[in-house]
Amino acid sequence: MSKANILVTGIIPEQGLTKLRETFDVFYDPEIETREWILEHLAEYDGLLLMGTKADKELIDAGKNLKIITANGVGFDHIDIEYAKQKGIVVSNCPQGVRVPTAEMTFALLLAATRRLYFYDKVVREGDWIDVSEQEYMGMSLQGKTLGVYGFGRIGSEVAKFAQVFGMDVIYNDVHRLDEALEQKLGVRYVDFDTLITSADVLTLHAPALPSTAGIINAEVFSKMKDTAYLVNAARGALVNQNDLIEALATHQIAGAGLDVFETEPDIPEALRKLDNVIMAPHAGTGTLEARTAIAKEASENLISYLVDGKALNQVNK
Repeated sequence: MSKANILVTGIIPEQGLTKLRETFDVFYDPEIETREWILEHLAEYDGLLLMGTKADKELIDAGKNLKIITANGVGFDHIDIEYAKQKGIVVSNCPQGVRVPTAEMTFALLLAATRRLYFYDKVVREGDWIDVSEQEYMGMSLQGKTLGVYGFGRIGSEVAKFAQVFGMDVIYNDVHRLDEALEQKLGVRYVDFDTLITSADVLTLHAPALPSTAGIINAEVFSKMKDTAYLVNAARGALVNQNDLIEALATHQIAGAGLDVFETEPDIPEALRKLDNVIMAPHAGTGTLEARTAIAKEASENLISYLVDGKALNQVNK
């Protein structure tokens, strides 16, 4: 029996593709895999490990023999999952490999924002010095503060654990409330959205990008947040109205922000880049060798399970 053909796109650590190569005929050459090349050759493949390009209707139509697309990560808003479903193509994602590294990045941004590391670093690099005895130069301690988590899935719950180590109280809002016994075990409290945004000293976002969540953090939200509060977003840029955020930061409606994702990435407005109360990263939440290897292994398992055993793992378009 001939092996299935798999196309791998983007830049993927080879360490994560070992089992995939042992099981299938795998083509992976990021030097030549432009979108045009993918559209021209995709009909030759049974499975697609997708990173770095959109699986829109055009691409899905080009995959005339595709049986499964697996995103190389947890996000799948770059894939037209409903159209893929119409075409009988399974779409999967990788929720486990991203959990801890994205939570780490979230907390790195949280600490950097609340302790004003970008501002301090900028001052020292420019050869200046400040006296942090002056209140205007002080950051915020975390102990005793409230972390508000919007979207309490795998990543949000991991961030909550980190926050509790620092002595923070954790409240959350999600479309699905946890069982009360589990809330007690985790030491978290469910609140409605309005209470979340008005109570949080730090608001961290971990919801998916959906029509219902697009721009949910906007001018109205910023007007209700504490002026001493911070926003952290390592989830999806579409959750935040970027222009409203710039205005809120520039006018000190909120104290600061830590951002790994952006509404317009990779084009970041100068108005955001010039602010010294925001620290930013280039969508690097899973940017470690360990994380990217684990994600590639998880994506490989998605492909192997479906094409060999007929069992769809982590399917997002059931």
